[in-house]
Amino acid sequence: MVRVMRSTVIDAPVSAVWDVLRDYNGHDRWHPAVSTSHVENDLYADQVGNVRNFLLTGGERVREQLLSFSDRDHSFRYRIVEADVPLENYIAEVSLRPVTDKNRTFWLWTSRFDTPPGLEQEMQQLVAEGVYEAGFEAIRSLVESPGDVSRADSTVAVSEGIESGSAMVFTRYGEPEVFQMRPISAPPPGAGQVRIRQRAIGINFIDIYCRTGYFRYVEPPGIVGLEAAGEVIDVGDRVTHLASGQRVAYACLPFGAYTSVRTMDAALVVPLPESIDFATAAGCLLKGITAQFLLHQVHPVRAGETILVYAPAGGVGNLLCQWARHLGATVIGATTSPEKIQTALDAGAHHVITPGQSSLADQVRDLTGGRGADVIYDAVGRDSFAQSVEALANCGHLVSYGQASGDIGNWDISSLASNSATVSRPNYAHYTDTQDKISSITSELFDAIQRGILKVKVQHQYRFEQVAQAHHALQNRQTTGSIVLMPE
Repeated sequence: MVRVMRSTVIDAPVSAVWDVLRDYNGHDRWHPAVSTSHVENDLYADQVGNVRNFLLTGGERVREQLLSFSDRDHSFRYRIVEADVPLENYIAEVSLRPVTDKNRTFWLWTSRFDTPPGLEQEMQQLVAEGVYEAGFEAIRSLVESPGDVSRADSTVAVSEGIESGSAMVFTRYGEPEVFQMRPISAPPPGAGQVRIRQRAIGINFIDIYCRTGYFRYVEPPGIVGLEAAGEVIDVGDRVTHLASGQRVAYACLPFGAYTSVRTMDAALVVPLPESIDFATAAGCLLKGITAQFLLHQVHPVRAGETILVYAPAGGVGNLLCQWARHLGATVIGATTSPEKIQTALDAGAHHVITPGQSSLADQVRDLTGGRGADVIYDAVGRDSFAQSVEALANCGHLVSYGQASGDIGNWDISSLASNSATVSRPNYAHYTDTQDKISSITSELFDAIQRGILKVKVQHQYRFEQVAQAHHALQNRQTTGSIVLMPE
C-alpha cells in the first residue's frame, strides 16, 4: 500500500481557505488538473455519500465519493469509486487547522492507495505533486494577499521533529475548574511507539475519580483520560500493525488522553474501520470493550436469561442493553431518573424500573415470576450492592464492575449463601493487556457496530476548553450516551 502525506501553510485564515475547499464539487474552478465536474443524482455538494464525477485535463474520468464532512473541524474524507488512472482502494482526507501566528492555515492532505506492481513510485509522485502540491499552489494564489511571502515548504513531512499541541492539565485535586489548557509537545516515536494527532477524546467516570483524587492514579499537575481516536503521524521501529496516515483509536493505560497530540506505546492502539468516525470511536471504545468482556467473557450471556443493567441510559449500560437483547436475553434496566426511561427502552431494555414503593428486588421478582435475575451488571457500587444480591435468582451472578456511589465496603461472604450467589469484580486492564486480547475484542466490537447490533450515541460533544462543563454534566448525571472532547 502506498501512503502520501503532504502539508503546507497558507497565509490566509482558515475560514478563507475552507470557503473554497468546502465546495466538494468546486475543484474544477481552482485545481489545474480538473477540467469539469458534477455531483451525481442532484445531491448537495456537502452531502455525505454523494459522488462527484469529474474529468481530468488529460481526459481521464474519475468518480469520488464523500465519506465524511465537518464544517466545525474544517475537514472531509473521500474515496475513489472508479477511475481511469491506476489508483485502487484510494482513500484521502483534507483537514485544516488554524496557525495562531499571523492568522494562517495549516493544511494537511493525506491518502493511501494500492497500484499495480511497478507503478508505486509513479503514482505516489502523481498524487503528491500533480494533485496535492498543485492544489496547494492553486489555493494559495486564490486566497493569499500579493504581499504574503511567509509560508511552510509543502514538501516537508509533518512528522519531522517535535509535534506541538495542547493538553488539558488538572493542576490539583478538586472540582472541574482545576483544568487548565497548556501547550504540549510529542516527540518522534521510539521503537514500538506511535505518534497520534488526536481528533476526539472520550470522557469517562474514571477521569472524574482521577481528577478528584478518589483514585490516585495520576498526580497533579497531570493529564487524565484513557480513550481517544485520531490519525497516525508516524510510527517507530518494530511497529507493523499501524502506518502513517492511518485512522486509529485506543482505550488503554497509561492515562494521558486529554491532549491533541500524543506519543505512546503502539501495542494497544488499534486500526479504526473507515465506517466509524472519530467521535463515535472515542465515545464508545472503552465502553464497548467493557461491554464485550462483561457479556462474552465475565458472564457469557445466553438466550433466555434475564439480566439487570444499572444505568441503562449511560455509556456502558446502553451498550449492554443493546447487545444483551441481540443475544436473546430479557433485559431489565434500573435507573433513578424517570426522564431516562425512554432512552433505556430505546437501547433495548424490555422493562425499566425506578425507585418507588416497592424495592428493587421486589420489582425484579415481580417481572420474573418471583425468580430474580440470572445476572446483574452493577456499576453503582455501595448504594446498590445489597439490593443487587437480593434481586439475584438462585445461583445468579452479580458482576460489580464500577462504584459510582463509592466502594462497596466489607461484606461477609456467608451472606451470599441465601441464593448461592456468585460475585465478580472484573478489572478492565486484565482483559485488555495484550495486543491479541485487544485485537480480538475490538474486532468483535467493530463488527457489532458495523452490522447495526450496536448503535452508538454520542449525545454530547464539547470543545477542548469546555472540559470543566463536560465533567460537571457527567458527574451530575445530566448526560445520556457518550460524551467526547474535540481538540482544536
